[in-house]
Amino acid sequence: QVQLVESGGGSVQAGGSLRLSCVASTYTYPCMGWFRQAPGKEREGLAAIHTGTNSPYYSDSVKGRFTVSQDKLKNTVYLQMNDLKPEDTAMYYCAASARAGGYCYTVTKYYNDWGQGTQVTVSS
Repeated sequence: QVQLVESGGGSVQAGGSLRLSCVASTYTYPCMGWFRQAPGKEREGLAAIHTGTNSPYYSDSVKGRFTVSQDKLKNTVYLQMNDLKPEDTAMYYCAASARAGGYCYTVTKYYNDWGQGTQVTVSS
């Protein structure tokens, strides 16, 4: 089991940017993903990165605005979020997937371990 700690959330105005960080206690899982959950809504997959190939994967809802990256030396995965909108307001979670294979899905069922989340609030 891997421990994940997110940081970097906060309150910003629409159009602003934030960079979320997720530090993992161990960096051996093949996929690291970012998800969010707004009140009353299901958890939504946003982005993932294959830790071996460095390949990023994005959901259509954030493609072009969000960028996922990693720093293996720091056991850290990042989510750079630009042009934030009020509808991006949610709790953001980092997760690790032990699922083998060369593709990282942004689907919650494939992820084994989750962080506690960091809140992002975007005002208009």
